[in-house]
Amino acid sequence: MDITATYSPEDNKIRLYASERLDDETFQRIKDAGFKWAPRQELFVAPKWTPGREDIAIALAGEIEPEEMTLAERAQAKSDRLAGIASKRETQASAYHRAADELSRAFENGQPILVGHHSERKARKTQEKMHANMSNAVKAMRAVDYWLYRAESVERHANYKNDPRTRARRIKTLLAELRDLQRRINKAHKAVDMWNKVETPEQIKMLAGHFEMSLSNHWYDLENGKITHDEVKSQSIAAFERTINSAGLQRWIMHTLNRLAFEQELLGAVPRYTGEMTPTVIQMFVREHGADKPKGAKIDDDLFSVTCEAPLPVHIADGCTAELSGDEWRDLMQNCGYHPPEKKPAKPHILNFKAPNGTIQVKSRATYRGAAEVEALPQAEMTRAEYAAIYTDYKGTRLSSCGEFRVRITLNPNHTGPRYQAGWAAIFITDQKAHEMPLTAQQSAAQEAIAS
Repeated sequence: MDITATYSPEDNKIRLYASERLDDETFQRIKDAGFKWAPRQELFVAPKWTPGREDIAIALAGEIEPEEMTLAERAQAKSDRLAGIASKRETQASAYHRAADELSRAFENGQPILVGHHSERKARKTQEKMHANMSNAVKAMRAVDYWLYRAESVERHANYKNDPRTRARRIKTLLAELRDLQRRINKAHKAVDMWNKVETPEQIKMLAGHFEMSLSNHWYDLENGKITHDEVKSQSIAAFERTINSAGLQRWIMHTLNRLAFEQELLGAVPRYTGEMTPTVIQMFVREHGADKPKGAKIDDDLFSVTCEAPLPVHIADGCTAELSGDEWRDLMQNCGYHPPEKKPAKPHILNFKAPNGTIQVKSRATYRGAAEVEALPQAEMTRAEYAAIYTDYKGTRLSSCGEFRVRITLNPNHTGPRYQAGWAAIFITDQKAHEMPLTAQQSAAQEAIAS
C-alpha cells in the first residue's frame, strides 16, 4: 500500500492519499489523530496542523510533500462538481415537467372526472401522477437553486481567503498565536528564576500557593504533609524547565513563523523602515513577536539595545538582551515582516472661547441623504466641575466647520423640554482659561450677522 502525505500552507491542512483501503489499525490511528475521510476527494484530511498529526503523516508516508492543488484550484473543482449536480437536477426537473404536461392532456378543454363512470379510476390515477410529477419538478428546481448557490459560495469563499485584507487579518491572528506560545516560555523562565530564589519553607509554601508559579496540587499536598518543601521546589523547577525545553512548543513556534513568512510573501514585500530609529520602535517590534516586557535603550548614536525579563524570542536574538545598530534593527524588522505603524495625525486643539453671537459652526455628524454638512450649535456656559460631572456618553468634542479646532459639546443644559428632545450645545467653561476667538470663527460669526 502506497500512502502520500501533503501539506498546504494556504489552509494549514495535512492530507493523506492512500492507494488502497487502510487496515483497521491504521485507520483508527489516523482517526484518533483527527483525520477525516473526504469521500468526494478520496483522501484523509486534518483540519489543522499539529505536531502529532505531522508525526503520523511522516510515519505512514516517510515525508510530507507540498500540496500540488492550490486553494483556488480545489475551490474550482468543487464548484464544477456542485454545478454538475445542479445540471442533473435541472435535467430531472425538465423531465418531470414534460411528464406532467403529457399527463395533463387528458384533462384538456376542461374534461372533468366522471364520478361513477368506468373511466373514473384511470382518471384519478392520471391526476395523481400529474400532481406527483409537478411536485417533483418544483423540488428539483429548488435543488438546482440550492446547488448553484453552493457552487457560488465555494468560489466566493476562495476569493475571500485570498483577499489581501483577509490575509492581513490572518497575519495579525498568527502574530497573536505566536505571542501566546512565546508567553508560555516567558512564564516558565520567570517561574524558574522565582523558584531558584526561594529558600525558606514559608517562601516555598507561599510560592506554591501562587496559581502561575506552581503545580495545581502542591499547596494542598504541603498542607496535608504528603510532600516536602524541597520536593515541591525541585518538582516545580523540573516542570517549568520541561516547558522551556519542550520540543513540541518549539515546533509550534517554528511552524507559526513559517506560516507568517508564507502569508507575508503572498501579501507583498514589507518595506524597509526608513524613519528615525528609537528605543520605542524597537520595543514595539519585539513585543509584537512575543518578548516579555521589553525595555529599550540608546547606547550611542547608532547602537540600540533591548532587554527583557525573560529570554527574547529565538528568531530575534539569544538571551535576554540584544544590541544592534540602527541598520541591523531595520534589516531584522524587515526579515520578520514588521513595519512600524504610521503615526496618526494629531487632532486639532480644543479651544475654549465665548462666541459673540451665541452659536458656533461645527461639522455635522448626520449621515442621511440630504443632510447639511455644517450646523450651528448654541453655546452654553458651565463650570469645569459641572462639565466633569456629566456622563461620558452625553459629552464629547465636535470639529469646527473650518476643521482647525474642536469645541466641547454636551446635551443642551438650557433645554426646558423632555431630555430626549434636547439637542447638542457647544460649551464654554467659565472657570478655565479662555482662548482668543480664531479668525475663521470670527468670519463665520460675521457672515451669520450679515445673513440675519
